[in-house]
Formats: sequence, C-alpha cells, structure tokens
Amino acid sequence: MTTAQAPTPTGPEHVVVVGASLAGLSTARALRARGFAGRLTVVGDELHRPYDRPPLSKEFLGHLHAQVELSLEAEDENLDATWRLGERAVGLTPLPGGGARVELSGGDTVEGDGVVLATGASARCTLPGVGLPGVHVLRTLDDAVALRAALHARSDDGGRVVVVGGGFIASEVAATASGLGCRVALVVPDALPLSAALGPLAASVTRLHAEHGVEVVGRARVVGVRPADAADAAGVADAAEGLVVELSTGERVPAATVVLGVGADPTTGWLRGSGVTLDPAAKGAVRCDGTGATDVPGVYAVGDCAVWFHPGLGHHHPVEHWTSAKERGAVVAAALTGADRLPPSRPPYAWSDLYGRRLQLAGYTFLADDLETGGELQDGATLDDASFTAVFRRGGETVAVVSLDQPRVFAGIRRRLADPAPVTAPAVPAVPADATVATPA
Repeated sequence: MTTAQAPTPTGPEHVVVVGASLAGLSTARALRARGFAGRLTVVGDELHRPYDRPPLSKEFLGHLHAQVELSLEAEDENLDATWRLGERAVGLTPLPGGGARVELSGGDTVEGDGVVLATGASARCTLPGVGLPGVHVLRTLDDAVALRAALHARSDDGGRVVVVGGGFIASEVAATASGLGCRVALVVPDALPLSAALGPLAASVTRLHAEHGVEVVGRARVVGVRPADAADAAGVADAAEGLVVELSTGERVPAATVVLGVGADPTTGWLRGSGVTLDPAAKGAVRCDGTGATDVPGVYAVGDCAVWFHPGLGHHHPVEHWTSAKERGAVVAAALTGADRLPPSRPPYAWSDLYGRRLQLAGYTFLADDLETGGELQDGATLDDASFTAVFRRGGETVAVVSLDQPRVFAGIRRRLADPAPVTAPAVPAVPADATVATPA
C-alpha cells in the first residue's frame, strides 16, 4: 500500500496532476513516496483508471476473450488523491504566487500551487478518410477494443489489414495481425520499418516481417483512405476489401481494415495562451528545463506532452518511452518537494515484442560514429543470425545498444551506459539510400 510519510518541510500544499496515465501516476506515487502529505488531485480525460499502454499493441490485440492485465495500480494502492476522471483540461491560468488554475471541460476549475502537466499525446488523425468505418488509430484502451474486434474479424474473413507507420506501434500491430492469420501490408515512409530508431539494424526487423508473410511497402506515404468504387472493384480491390489506401507513389492498396500509426502529437493545444511555452520544434510539446519545470513558476510537465532540456545533448530532446515517463515522474516529484538531490538521469530505453521475439534498445543511436557488431556479440553472432547484440559507439565510448533475443548481454551493456557528455551529433546513416529488402508478394 502506498501511503504518505512525514510531511515534507518545503513544497506545495496542493498538487494538481493533469493526466492519469503512466507519467501522471508515476509523479503522484513519487510525491507520496517522498513524504508529500498535502492535497493531491489527479485529472484524467478518460473514464478508465490508469492503465498500461504498451500491451495495447501486443497481447491485448491478440486475445479477444482472454483477460489481459492492464491496470497500473496495485490492488491495495492508496494515494489519498481526489480523482477527476472523464474530465478534460481545457485551459490554464497561472496564479500570482505560483502554480495555476486548471479549467475543466465540465465547467469546474481546480487550483494548485503545484501543477504537473502529464496529458500525453494524441494519435495524429489528419489524413483524408480517417473517420471512415474500418479506419483505426491506436492510442487509448477504447481504440484498442475497437481494433481488436476488427483484427479478429479479418482473421475470419480473410480481408487485408493495411498498417501505416514506421515506428514501434505500427510494427507491433502488423506482427500481431499476422499472428492472428490476417493478410497484412505495412506501409512505411522510410526504406525500412524502425529505421529512425535502429539505423542500419532496421533490416533485421524487416526480415522478421517478411518471414511471417507481412508485405512491407517502403518509401511510401499515405495521402488518403477512401471507399472502394466500381473502378477499384474491376482491378484494384477484391470483393472482401471495401477501402483503398492511396499512396504517394501512385499505388492503391486495397484494405478491409486500415490502422494509422503515423505518429502522435503532444496534447497541449489547451495550453495556448496560458503563458506556458510550447516548442514548435517538438510538435508543440511543453518546453521544460532538465527537471521538468516550465517557465511558469510551480508548473511542471512530464511524459509525451513535454520536451526536456538535455545538458549532455545541449538542446531540448523528446523522449517518448515508457521507462522515461516513469523515471522523470520521480524527478518532477523531487523538484516539486525541494529535494537537495534529484534522481539521476538515465539513457532512454525501449522494447518491442515482435513474433515472439524481444527487441531492446537503450541510448542514443543517432549519436554514433561507429557500429560494433562483432566484439560485443554473444557467441560471434552476426546480424543474419537468429539473435544479436549490437553496440553503437562515439569516439570509442558506447552511446547505445540494440539487442534481439539476447536480454542478458543487453542488460550488462545497458548498465554501463551513461547519459552522454555534451556533444554535437554526426550520426551513423539510418539506412543506406539504396537499401532494399525482399518481401513476399
């Protein structure tokens, strides 16, 4: 059970956390763990209690009837907080003494001398046709419930699933759909899926997709989705497909279900005009210092809605990963309560489960000037083997590590990673311009 300890000697009397997902919950937990005994209010725009998002694109989609545990809260957990769920923040007004008044969608307001912005990000939904039946995004539990039903229907009727996006979620959805027996096409804007995160190692993920029958369509952007018409029925789409995905290449891909994983934007539009600085270079994320503090006294931001200054990189750098949301919540709690020492910064970490394989990534691959695929590899494995660990170096120092199915080797190298000293960043090329990977027809 989580309970308050002795009151902190300094810090706010009432903390309002706007956002009831991982970053917000982690901040609230860390506040109580540090002895914060003041009032605590958590505002969330969904009716659901805090839940874990990574399983939504993996095991949750794959099991139509089985119970998949998503709750982020322990059964006996008690944060002694007031929960305002199903209420969306629509405005913020700074208070003279620090903190802010938060305006809610139902007309109420809540004031705190400490405010934590943890509203996360929302799926990008600007493409023509995004509202058509059969077109899905995946960000929330409700999104996942709808998509799960659609994928299981496609596994029964044989209709094609077209997944759009080059990131982790798109690859995970494609892998899950393939595992259900669906016909799957994965449309990516770069040459290969996950090339932005993995650099030259992205080819290994593309091979995994190909081995499981997923057609990868590279260097293509979706310009829109529309209902299939008579001309499509004559030559483009078969009877099972009611949608057509139009690509920048001119190609038209038939689909029964479309999943748009084309990215997410920070949920910060409600802060315009509030005095909180939004960074246009980071898709409008809240601009913070290295502790999560904004330029409004008493107001902090954490998670996908925020971009923090990174002293090692020398600039603001977005980190949109599960572990970072959790760890930075502890930093914000320490800063809010006037701690003498803040929790140490750790390099970002991400993982993905694809076709029963575990892909892990830690550090900053884009900083590397050398990719080591021999000396650190278990049993002399190469990129063509069933598993590998690859080390990204800069000036001889390890700045990132990527592993497929070698968790022990990965963990040992990850423990030695440190946030980088100040650097400028030439990078290992993400994917050679002429890279091609054979995929099934």
